[in-house]
Amino acid sequence: MVKLLLAGDVMLGRGIDQILQHPSDPKLYERYMASAEDYVRLAEAAHGHIPRQVDPAYVWGDALAEIDRQAPDARIVNLETAVTTAKSHAPKGINYRMNPNNVAALRAFRIDCCSLANNHVLDWGRKGLIDTIETLRQIGIGAPGAGREKTEADAPAIVETADGARILVFAAAMPTSGALSEWAAGDRNPGVSFLADLSTASIDLIARRISAAKTARDIVVLSLHWGGNWGYRITDEEIAFAHALIDRAGVDVLHGHSSHHAKAVELYRGKLILYGCGDFINDYEGIPGHEGYRNDLALAYLATIDAEDDGRLSALSIVPFRIRAFQLQSASIAAMNWVQDMLTRESSRFGLRFVGAGDRELKLVHETGGIMPDAPCQP
Repeated sequence: MVKLLLAGDVMLGRGIDQILQHPSDPKLYERYMASAEDYVRLAEAAHGHIPRQVDPAYVWGDALAEIDRQAPDARIVNLETAVTTAKSHAPKGINYRMNPNNVAALRAFRIDCCSLANNHVLDWGRKGLIDTIETLRQIGIGAPGAGREKTEADAPAIVETADGARILVFAAAMPTSGALSEWAAGDRNPGVSFLADLSTASIDLIARRISAAKTARDIVVLSLHWGGNWGYRITDEEIAFAHALIDRAGVDVLHGHSSHHAKAVELYRGKLILYGCGDFINDYEGIPGHEGYRNDLALAYLATIDAEDDGRLSALSIVPFRIRAFQLQSASIAAMNWVQDMLTRESSRFGLRFVGAGDRELKLVHETGGIMPDAPCQP
């Protein structure tokens, strides 16, 4: 059994970068704010004082001990922040950047793999992208979904478990998430692994990449940045595409992200589909307009996969946290109930619901099969 931590967008730039030990130049190129410090002040107006020059582990708060307790074999997130000191920004309205000297914040959470196929990794140009890749690799974090050229961008990150299983993490970005086609990696150009649409051709591209890399007992995760920022709707075309990734391309876990809030979960032929994991950490506190989606709630998905049973899901737990003062804090009972109701409502179309398990987590339930049992795994 292999246990994965899967989480959505990790956004350590802008306001969060300012409270770490090595803040970047706070100047922004947004219509809304002139300085990254403005996002710190906005969050403080909402929830009180935020300390500065914080320890690298600060932002993970209660999540650090809880995920350590869960002891996943691999921790996989989408890093939606360039890690760079590059000066030239892309003229796109919002640009996320974290000082490379703050990369200890990623190491503090013991992340194994950061997908870089998203709509912010090139916010500071191709130099910023290369800086990001090199910084992550220097500290031993896999960086699939981007590269100095196409072959590197399309290749998986490989995480080896203690008992000899391998986790292959592929990553790709789609235009529905805001990723730009001109950001696609080329034969000689740095960029991201890019899928233009939900077509058969896109399925075939992923299938060829997986076929070239996968061996027996490998678990294949596709980290896919797709869909809009807000809204629970999942189209029939997106569902068909997700199913084809499993049926034809060989994906075992679809790790979807881009939405700022969590979306439905599906179990298809025993394989896990997360249509949208939501943000795991961001600097959005105090920004009005989408309170109904509760994007202040961050979810950690803990999926136990059976490598001996064709990569099928054995158990799924979800641990909610809330973002306060740029830190992940344990969710209240009321927040847990809200997440449970939302996930059950959105996932009921796929015959799934969620129930509370103690005071910290939720568990996936088959409407016909009961609670999925806990499965043993190597720490």
